[in-house]
Amino acid sequence: MTDPAPNVRLTDDLAMPLVGFGTWQLTASDAYDSTRVALDAGCRLIDTATMYRNEADVGRAIKDSRVPREELFVTTKLPPELRNRVRATIEESLRLLDLDHVDLWLIHWPPHGTAGVDTWREFLDVRDAGLATTVGVSNYELSQIDQLVEATGEAPAVNQISWSPRRFDQAVLEGHRKRGVVLEGYSPLKKTNLHDPTLVDIANAHGVTPAQVVLRWHVEHQTPVIPRSSKPERVVSNLDLFGFALTDDEVERIDAMGT
Repeated sequence: MTDPAPNVRLTDDLAMPLVGFGTWQLTASDAYDSTRVALDAGCRLIDTATMYRNEADVGRAIKDSRVPREELFVTTKLPPELRNRVRATIEESLRLLDLDHVDLWLIHWPPHGTAGVDTWREFLDVRDAGLATTVGVSNYELSQIDQLVEATGEAPAVNQISWSPRRFDQAVLEGHRKRGVVLEGYSPLKKTNLHDPTLVDIANAHGVTPAQVVLRWHVEHQTPVIPRSSKPERVVSNLDLFGFALTDDEVERIDAMGT
């Protein structure tokens, strides 16, 4: 039997769902409608960002869904070009989302390719002020995470990066775990060949789709994943991952697809 609502622990009092809904490239009605579909299907992790320009639509979907706030895990992100407007940016995100805090706030990209230590210090201040329950980064190298830790003594709770079978790297995964940082994957299906014989074979064995196999593979590795779709049936299918589990051998076969 599989766990119907698995989480990964970020802090002693904060758990992050392993499967969520990403809203990149969704605008206006698509962002609203797809977020509502995801929430109605039981999704509780919703991911957006300032640069997506859809925080207001996502926030309206959250409000209209009537899902209790304490059940939700909401993520948004600071674009690096706004690194000099950290507090103002999170306050604007909260206004658009119509929330008093987000669960996770990320530095969307390393500012100008640097670790952004000053920005990270301000993120810690925002967390301590209660505007974000916890904070992290996105698209960071492990060496850049190390710079943040060396400067402040605090590691990001999460590093959200592009992750899929094709990008699998055991050393990267273990490097995050060694540092106490949760690796969260985005674009899990974008560059995945869903006709790959390995995925098709495993999907047929479980009576699911290759896309569901890829997403379940993330779950087996305890890496949160945020697939995105504007098609209601795919939104629902991408969340329907807990009626089956992959065997250790199947996970290893998918791992081997990494370049």
